[in-house]
Parts: sequence; C-alpha cells; structure tokens
Amino acid sequence: MSPVIPTPKTWKETNRLHKEQRKKWREERLAKKFQKEEVKKELQKELEKPVEVHFEKKDVSTVSIAVPGSILDNAQSPELRTYLAGQIARAACVYKVDEIVVFDDKGEVIESDKKKVRTDDLLGERRIGCLQLARILQYLECPQYLRKYFFPIHKDLQYAGVLNPLDAPHHLRQQDVSLYREGVITNKPVKAAKGSHVNVGLLNDVRVDKVLTTGIRVTVKIPEGQSNSKKLKGFIVPPDVPRSNTGIYWGYSVRLADNLTEVLTQCPYKDGYDMTIGTSDKGRSIDDVEPKSIEYHHALIVFGGLCGLEAAVDSDSNLDVDDPSLVFDKYLNTCPQQGSRTIRTEEAILITLAELRTKLSPKITPLPNSQFNSFVSN
Repeated sequence: MSPVIPTPKTWKETNRLHKEQRKKWREERLAKKFQKEEVKKELQKELEKPVEVHFEKKDVSTVSIAVPGSILDNAQSPELRTYLAGQIARAACVYKVDEIVVFDDKGEVIESDKKKVRTDDLLGERRIGCLQLARILQYLECPQYLRKYFFPIHKDLQYAGVLNPLDAPHHLRQQDVSLYREGVITNKPVKAAKGSHVNVGLLNDVRVDKVLTTGIRVTVKIPEGQSNSKKLKGFIVPPDVPRSNTGIYWGYSVRLADNLTEVLTQCPYKDGYDMTIGTSDKGRSIDDVEPKSIEYHHALIVFGGLCGLEAAVDSDSNLDVDDPSLVFDKYLNTCPQQGSRTIRTEEAILITLAELRTKLSPKITPLPNSQFNSFVSN
C-alpha cells in the first residue's frame, strides 16, 4: 500500500491557524496580567490588615529620663560631643531605662541662634544638639547587624567609632540563642500573601506570617525547637513584649520634645506619667527620702542642662510658674554636699539612677530575668 501524501495547506488555512495562535497568545497575556493584578490586590489587602500577633502581653512599670540636647553644646570637640552622648546611652542601658526624651531647654530660636538650628526631613526645624543626641542614642540602641539598614552615613555619626557598645541583651550575636530577636523586613520574594522574610542576624532569615512593608524594624518571636531547621518561622510582637513577658531588658525608645511641657504631656503610655521627678541642687536631699517610698507605674526623671531646670522652666512659654519644684511630683537633690561647684548632666544621670534604685518602688514588679544567664554572668 502506497504511503498517504499529506495534502499541502492552503494560504487561507495557514492564515487562519496564525490568527488562532495569536488570539490564544493574547488571551494568555491578558490572563497573566489579570492574575498579577489579583495578586497585587491580595498583597495590598494583607498590608492594610491589622497585624495579628501571637503573644500574651503583660503590664510592666517603666522608667523614663529626660535630657536637654543643649548639653552637647558644652563639649569642646565633635569627638567629645559623640562620646558624651555615648555616656548617656550607657547609663540608660545599665539602669534599664525604657525611654529617653531629648528636649529643647533654650526656648524659641532667635536670629543669633540660627547657626545652631538644622532642618530635618522628618522632624522639621530643630536645634543641632537635640538632633545629634537623639540620633546617636538611637544608633547605639540599634543592634549592630541592623545599623546598616537604618543609619546611612551621616555627619552626626562621623565619630561613632569612639562610642563604647551598649552590649545590651537584645544586641545578640549570631551564635546566641534567644526567644526574641530584633530584625528588619527584607525584600526577599515570597509567594503571594504568604508572609515576609525578616533578617534577625542569623545565617538564615526568619519567615513571619504577615506581609509587611520592606525596611521596617520589627521584634520577632522565634519559637523553640527550630535549631536544626534551615527554614525558621516566627511571629511579629510589639517591642515591649520581651521586657513584659520575660523580664529581660530590651533597650530604650527615643523621643524628641520642643520644651518641658511636651516632655510631660506627650507621654507614650496610656495614662501618662504618674510620678515625675526633677533633679536640682536646690531640691530636697535624697537622704531624707525613705527606701521604697516612691511608688510609680510610669516614672519620669528630668535633668537640667548647664543652667539647670530653672532655665528650662523659664524658657517654656507654656509654664506660668517660676519655681521648678511646682512642676514635678518630687524635686530632689541626688548628690547633697557635693565637692564640686557643678555636676555635669552625664554625671548627674549616673548618680541619680544609682541613688533612686533603693528609693523607687514599682507598682508592677518586673519578672525575674530567666534568659541570658550566661550573658548576665559575663
């Protein structure tokens, strides 16, 4: 039997097949485009959803300190300005301060002070001392492996090399084991609406269950039992959960205030500060205060600059009082019978926090620190 010779296609048939193929390609492209748009909509919905977190948050008593940015103006060189800010950060970390408020104690900016003012993209017009002090405090509080994401090269950090590290519990090394870690959301691709990847300073990123904006800092809870896993999973928690739930110190936050009134009124805690303490050599002697007699839930300790708290009160147009002791619940002299004419603010912070350790009585006793036993013993 002779083989069947295929009938050659006519031009009309070939043209029809080409049209059908082009139509099929167009439909496929439209389907892919529609699919991408649907994925974008899903991602946007995920971003707009409130973040569900896996935690049981407990209340905790806190201690805040307020420091005037003008103290940097008294430093003799840029290196000493930086080192001075580092001393304040170290003192806050050693005594487990939860919040540092940097305030302006000079009042309104006059024409002769224009050189000491800088306009910040986010914070507006501020005195240089306040901006630099706040930036260095934030830089030191940030874990080392995250600094490159949040602190680009800046003049305020030019001499960051002279700073002593805080070595705080949340400044974890790669080999350290911890239930919580600080991290940054990366742009590493994941499947649509399947969460985000977080760089927490380990060899591998941690995958969390929520889609979050790239580049933001987060606190991640990493459940135990994943030491041998290459794909770590975790949950986003508020930054104060490690402190409230485990008792471990988890760094401080930094806030800027334009005057003393904003220090007292713009409190980040729901019910505000229930105990405010002003420090001055004209205050009541700390020796006259009974141990554990100063009860607090959220305490605020305010320090003056070169001219003391009196100058800060005088420069605040919102305050109608002349006596600083009327502004605070307690007005204390934490170093009575001092041997020097003046006590520098960075010295006063250490002295005051040390003296108040035995005088303060938190309404909610912090949990005993069960983590980082090896860290504490070092």
